Amino acid sequence: MSWLVAAFRPKGPYPILGLYGEQGSAKTTTGRVARELIDPFKAPMRSKPQREHDLMISASNSHIFTLDNLSYIDPWLSDALCRLSTGGGYATRALYTDDEEKIFEVQCPILLNGIEDVAVNGDLLDRMILLSLPTIDDKERKEEAKLWADFETVKAKALGALLDGVSAALGNATMVKLDRKSRMADFEVWASAAECAFGFRAGDFVGAYRRNRNEASEVALESSPVGIKVYEFMRNKDHWEGTTAELNRKASIQANSPRALSNALARVKPALRNAGITVLRRREPGTGRRLLILENRPTAPSQSSLPSQAQSDQQVARDGGGDASRDDGNGIAFSEECA
Repeated sequence: MSWLVAAFRPKGPYPILGLYGEQGSAKTTTGRVARELIDPFKAPMRSKPQREHDLMISASNSHIFTLDNLSYIDPWLSDALCRLSTGGGYATRALYTDDEEKIFEVQCPILLNGIEDVAVNGDLLDRMILLSLPTIDDKERKEEAKLWADFETVKAKALGALLDGVSAALGNATMVKLDRKSRMADFEVWASAAECAFGFRAGDFVGAYRRNRNEASEVALESSPVGIKVYEFMRNKDHWEGTTAELNRKASIQANSPRALSNALARVKPALRNAGITVLRRREPGTGRRLLILENRPTAPSQSSLPSQAQSDQQVARDGGGDASRDDGNGIAFSEECA
C-alpha cells in the first residue's frame, strides 16, 4: 500500500517493489493490478531489456516501469534501476548525428517480479521493498475473465482509497519526524504521513519498513561470497585487524587480488554493518601500511523490530483504547484523525 501511494508523488525518489514467489503465486497478475490502478498501459508487464538505451526509452514512455519474470539482474541493469529509482540521467548519440546527444532524465516507480530473490546488489536492495507472495491454492483460483470483472467492480473504490492516502500524506508530511532516516527518507516520510488513512497507527509503517530493510540486507549478505566468509570469520571474534591480503588468507576468501577483495568489501559493508560487523580502514603508524579493522558488535534486537513504544501502541489498538494523538517513539506525532 505504501508503494502504491508513493507512486502518486509527482517526483521521486521512488521505492522499487519486488514481488517474489513460486510459480502460481500471481506475481504477474498482482503487478498488473497495481499498475492498472495508477498507470494503465497496453503492455503492463515487460520483459528484461537487452541494453540501457532500451530501458530508458521504455521508462520515459510510462509512469511505472515494470519487469516481468526476472531470473537474473545484470550488473548494468542493477545500476540503471538504481538511477531510475533515485534519479540520474543517460546520454546517447542522437539519431543520424555525430556530435549531438539525446539525454534521458527519468525517475519513476519500478515494479519487478521473479521466482527467486534476483536482486542481490546491496545498492539496489537498499532501494527496494521485498514482498514474498504465497502460493494460491488450486481451489481458490479464478478464471482470468472472472478476476478482471471482479476487479472492475472495485477499481473506483480502490483508487478512491489510495487518493485518501495521498491526501493524508499531503496534509501530514510536514508533521512527520523520524528518529533516523534511510536512503529513501522522502518515501519514509510520505508513507508515514499516509498510514492513518488506511487504519494504521503512527509508527506501523516505520516498523514494517525497517524489518523489510533488514531482510533485504540479509539477502545482500547471503548473496555475497566475500560477505559470508567475513561474517563466518568474525563470528567468534570481537576485533581483528590486518591487511587485505592477510584477511584474504585467514578467512579463506580466495579473492583474485587484494584490490578485488577491497572492492567486494566496499559493496557488502552496509550488509555486514547491519549484521553487526563494522569494516574500517587506517594507516599503521610507523609503516604506513593500509590496515583493515573489523569490529563485531551484534545489533540490538530493537534495530530489527518495532520500537517499544510502537509495540505498546499496537497493544492499545488491539485492546480498543488509546489517545487521539501521541508520539510513538519514532518521533512521529500527529492526530489519529487524518488531515
